[in-house]
Amino acid sequence: MSAPKGDSLVGKTVTINRPRQALYDYWRTLERLPQFMENVERVEPMGGNRYRWTVKAPAGRTVEWVAAVTEDRPGEVIGWTSEEGADVANSGRVEFRDAPGGRGTWVTATLLYDPPAGIVGKVIAKLFQREPAIQVRRDLRRFKQLMETGEVATGAWTRAQRAEEMN
Repeated sequence: MSAPKGDSLVGKTVTINRPRQALYDYWRTLERLPQFMENVERVEPMGGNRYRWTVKAPAGRTVEWVAAVTEDRPGEVIGWTSEEGADVANSGRVEFRDAPGGRGTWVTATLLYDPPAGIVGKVIAKLFQREPAIQVRRDLRRFKQLMETGEVATGAWTRAQRAEEMN
């Protein structure tokens, strides 16, 4: 994994009761990531292996960057690195490995990033619950829910639930 000039490293693993290839296939369609990544507003393909990311930041702001997929082994790993000029320099990878005893798949997300404004930016992000270490854990949990149940659990009511309750 080629690294940006940053020293903040996050790594988390979750076990998901689904086949490795199915999980890889879902994640590899990067435009789907906002379905379970709470702070990702959109991922837009730019052609080839490049994607524009728009992500929520503290204080109602957004940050953007272009990242290139730098490693892609079907059913095993997806790696990326942001390009020069990124609002948040970052690189990382998601690995998919068979869990022991036929218990599904271990999904490990590793992220190396350079927080804007250094340590101050990291503290502010943590206060607003947008710090990457917090988000990686939550996003993996939501990915697990989506892959195992077909939906992400939320405390918010859907329009259909609200309408049903009103009747």
